[in-house]
Amino acid sequence: MTMPAVRVVDATLRDGSHAIRHQFTPGQVRTIAAGLDAAGLYAVGVGHGDGLGGSSLQLGLSAHSDEELLAAASAVLTHALLAVTLVPGVGTKDLLRRAVEQGAGLARIATHSTEADVAIQHIALARELGIAVHGDLMMPHCNDPGGLAEQAAIMVGAGAQGIYVMDSAGALLPEDVRARIAALRARLGPDVLLGIHAHDNLSLAVANSLAAIDEGATLVDSCLGGLGAGAGNTRTEVLAAVLERRGVGTGLDLFALQDLADDVVRPIAVPSIDRLTATLGYAAVPSSLLLPARRAAERYGVEARDVLVELGRRRAVTGQEDLAGTIAAEIAAAGSPR
Repeated sequence: MTMPAVRVVDATLRDGSHAIRHQFTPGQVRTIAAGLDAAGLYAVGVGHGDGLGGSSLQLGLSAHSDEELLAAASAVLTHALLAVTLVPGVGTKDLLRRAVEQGAGLARIATHSTEADVAIQHIALARELGIAVHGDLMMPHCNDPGGLAEQAAIMVGAGAQGIYVMDSAGALLPEDVRARIAALRARLGPDVLLGIHAHDNLSLAVANSLAAIDEGATLVDSCLGGLGAGAGNTRTEVLAAVLERRGVGTGLDLFALQDLADDVVRPIAVPSIDRLTATLGYAAVPSSLLLPARRAAERYGVEARDVLVELGRRRAVTGQEDLAGTIAAEIAAAGSPR
């Protein structure tokens, strides 16, 4: 079987979990995963939005466990790889082992763009378990292209076969993406797969995905209907149409993806670009911090955009949800509620 020029990994059932407060049901997972499999996706990401072990009071409680959701997807995937995300410090090696036992064929090990060394053990374990493993470098705007490439080299040295520029905040512009992908290619050589995970907070998800492809990326994350954190992700069905117009091989069934997005996913939730999600990209704040910022602003009677801008100034990352409350309280105490 010839591998397509661009491999699309759909993250609806993982990143999309953020958009519905981690309430996916096994039935929804089965329906969406089966549709994605039939439509030709390379891999399907499943689980809590913050990866294995993410269900918690701090990050949000899932309606169903990782085990239930992975079992539901594994039962219907016949071609696509079942992908799981693990953030060291949130997920554990034991959880990765259990995910592999349930059929996971691709591990995404995600770290901040300056902390790749915390992923070494988990990447090595995934290779020992005999599955594919990619390294996800989150918040790439916090590192320059050369620095990001050095972090990627750490992941590749541990055994990662692919590296993603994971634009968690949706803050990168196309020229930022091109510079980072080009630096990764120059540092890592031709054998390491490169990928892009784009958010649409600045309405650039498809453009950023194309910029990455133009620099040699062959892995692209997307979500049906854009369902994902913040303003959502690169829309799978739109990406498929654009790449088909470009003559880029993906192996995707465009109309099947459109039907799945419109008939199944959009009734669940539809992400949008509004004053807050656009501020995520403007302030370079992880999309997962949107809800904590909104709640903190309401509690203290302040402007949520002010909270987001300050979160960006302090370079907040996923896992620092409590910082939103601290900032909102400080703004209120300073006498600038709106």
